[in-house]
Amino acid sequence: MAEIVTASGAKIFIGSAVTTATDTTAEFAALTYVEIGLVETLGEFGDESNGVNFTALNDARVRKAKGARDAGTLALTVAHDPMDAGQAALEAAEATSSKFAFKVVYPDRPTPSGTDSIDYFRALVMSKRKNVGSADNVIRRTYSLGIDSQIFNVPAASA
Repeated sequence: MAEIVTASGAKIFIGSAVTTATDTTAEFAALTYVEIGLVETLGEFGDESNGVNFTALNDARVRKAKGARDAGTLALTVAHDPMDAGQAALEAAEATSSKFAFKVVYPDRPTPSGTDSIDYFRALVMSKRKNVGSADNVIRRTYSLGIDSQIFNVPAASA
């Protein structure tokens, strides 16, 4: 029977600015990354195809096809920490039009000596929003990562 995995222990890292020529797992893995600290939530992301419709006049039937694929925009929520190097890198990235490498590591190693699965992707840091809230809230920041590459997955492995 398969085991379920919680999100506790998942980590996200930001790398350097990259071009669209960075498009293999090996190229992403060779980069240097800094962990983004105090992450509360990693939103959903992954490919979704646009729907392409065509309606023929003679039978009024809608035909459907798959169009372009979009990996989405990941909403990343963190507890605001101006001293965190990963959050500082997000702040700097948002001020540019460059695409950056990202790495997400999942806590799903199948054996204690195994390796966790990893997703790599390229994204623009589209926004940085601050949420102060009320007296008993933690000040948070939400960053929107506009993914513009496929998601490159390295599966978990047993050692």
